[in-house]
Amino acid sequence: MRGISHVTRFIVALASAAALCARADEIAVREASLRAVDDALVLAADFEFELNPRLGEVVANGVPLYFVVEFELARPRWYWFDEKTASGNLQRRLSYHALSRQYRLSTGMLQQSFATLEEALNVLRRVRNWPVVDRTAIFADSEYEATVRMRLDITQLPKPFQLSALTSRELHLESPWKRFTVRALQLPAPVESREPAGANER
Repeated sequence: MRGISHVTRFIVALASAAALCARADEIAVREASLRAVDDALVLAADFEFELNPRLGEVVANGVPLYFVVEFELARPRWYWFDEKTASGNLQRRLSYHALSRQYRLSTGMLQQSFATLEEALNVLRRVRNWPVVDRTAIFADSEYEATVRMRLDITQLPKPFQLSALTSRELHLESPWKRFTVRALQLPAPVESREPAGANER
């Protein structure tokens, strides 16, 4: 019985270590919210994560890492599938340039440079004023479910790393979906021009 007890404790220890490793390679979604501006609904979200040593080595050796923030908005329907209202992806590229010894974070046309990896990650972990729904969307007076997550896009890695990702968790980094409820979403109505008719005609 004593031998069985030792084996049981060993198995539990291994399971606990595996669980800790899994949590270490996850992104946590700390906060997520929507607010209306003049022409859209914009998303704000805060994520929490660190790069494991393997991913830190990959980016330090000049291989860019692509992170994707995914958003969905849907109206739950008890009688049928949920009605998807909006969805979107925001891609961010983290890279290191050996000549300048700086990390760069690119979001669309915007590029930012940082002296350290931690400074770049601090910005990568925050999403602000991302337009996810434009003013043409029409909403019912109902509850909507918004979901958001962040993940490392493995498909953007070079082929050898993609193959390594098939057998190793070191190249995986993602969050679970963060869900929150928003009621009666209303976008501001378009502002009508107050210029008199014919003012622009010459």
